[in-house]
Amino acid sequence: MFWKQELDNPQIPVKLHGSSHGMHDSQVQKYRVFFAVPPKVHLLDLCGPAHAFYEAKVLNPSIEIFFISLKGNSEESSSPGLGINSLLDFRDFELGPADWLVIPGLESEIYFRGGFYQTIQPFLDWVRVQAGNYAKVCSVCTGTFLLANAGVLDGKSCTTHWKYREVFERLHPTAQLMADRLFVKDSNIYSSAGVASGIDLSLFLLEEVFGSLFAFKVAKEMVVFLRRMPNDPQLSVFLQFRNHLENRIHQVQDLMANHLDQQLSLEDLAEKVNTSPRNLSRLFKKTVGITLGEYRDKLRFEKALQLLDGGEKVEVIALTCGLKSSNQLRSLLRKYRDLIPQKLS
Repeated sequence: MFWKQELDNPQIPVKLHGSSHGMHDSQVQKYRVFFAVPPKVHLLDLCGPAHAFYEAKVLNPSIEIFFISLKGNSEESSSPGLGINSLLDFRDFELGPADWLVIPGLESEIYFRGGFYQTIQPFLDWVRVQAGNYAKVCSVCTGTFLLANAGVLDGKSCTTHWKYREVFERLHPTAQLMADRLFVKDSNIYSSAGVASGIDLSLFLLEEVFGSLFAFKVAKEMVVFLRRMPNDPQLSVFLQFRNHLENRIHQVQDLMANHLDQQLSLEDLAEKVNTSPRNLSRLFKKTVGITLGEYRDKLRFEKALQLLDGGEKVEVIALTCGLKSSNQLRSLLRKYRDLIPQKLS
């Protein structure tokens, strides 16, 4: 492989193949998330993702949140009986690539009831149009049934609540249902297995647009762990080793991630969290499972890959990652060469 030749020959500048990133628009990009509220909606399917995006909005006011009705009603009732009002009419909106549409699950007695889909056919047609406009169309739990009836899952991979897998496969044989997955992404169509996995999906959606550290901050505010299963999109190292509640270690991890270009010593980090270097070293290994040095190397490796993929110069990458020379960068890449994505080979 080309990159292997480069790493083995220190005389050849390191350059991994990849597309360069475009310039940022000078105008502030708006991001809109629309939560569809079906009758007898499952509250956690709706409120879990909605709260994740609310916390994201606190961090980034460019996010806008809307709640829409499937029938143009101004209110609906949830499965436990709690009313939800001030809903907007979906027909007033047209979505695009910077928008998300989230369709939560609802009581099975509703979506198995004869004639239900006919009553929401205009909404289903609208969903299909928005998917064609490259909006990110997402379902939580049995909301997958609505996506299937909207015709956006034909030939697409998806998942749904484990309890309804067999009936889903029988009713929608053209969809490619995947079992035992927290969530599934196929192009701009996303689906999740239900309840708490809607939060996992929401964090992944936010991570795609705003980055790993942003998604972690949202998860930390909600006091939830970021979960993945073996076949789900892999966690960035900026999110790995974060499923703990030791605030001092979170502070150290944040410092390391945000100041990779600085040579922060063990003593510097210990002073920041008011502990001794020896205690910090012990506590970090006990809490995270790897040493401070190993964690820093993983951060540098992933940051280096991002910059190399963007076409940055080797000398700049080395300095940005807190390395003293391009030779140190080559040594780091050789150390983790088996983890370099296939697309960069």
